[in-house]
Amino acid sequence: MKKLLLSAAFAALTLISCNNEGSAVNTVESMKTPQMENFDKAFKSLGDPQNRPTEEERKRNTSELSDRRKALLVPASKELILSTGVTEAELTRKTGGDMSQIIVWATQIYMQKSDEIRKNIKFDK
Repeated sequence: MKKLLLSAAFAALTLISCNNEGSAVNTVESMKTPQMENFDKAFKSLGDPQNRPTEEERKRNTSELSDRRKALLVPASKELILSTGVTEAELTRKTGGDMSQIIVWATQIYMQKSDEIRKNIKFDK
């Protein structure tokens, strides 16, 4: 009887432990802003068959994205940048409308916000 009770208690603790791990992962995802989620989706869409590099783009053998693929990222990038309080005029002034600069700036913001989320989660534990 003692073994059964001890086993049940151990099983319950294991389940509780696993549930806590899952809630930490869910918290990271739930703490992302809608703009961050859209930025994620835009990058993931580059892997879609219709958005993969064309034969011509592959022949150029460059590590930089083609203008066609950059254009897929720019709307979500602008949305993320503007969500920080930057105005459209400031965005245009700082980047000159250059797609690469917009994407790089948005990536920096995304990484900074992700780091803040991770720090908040560590702090909460």
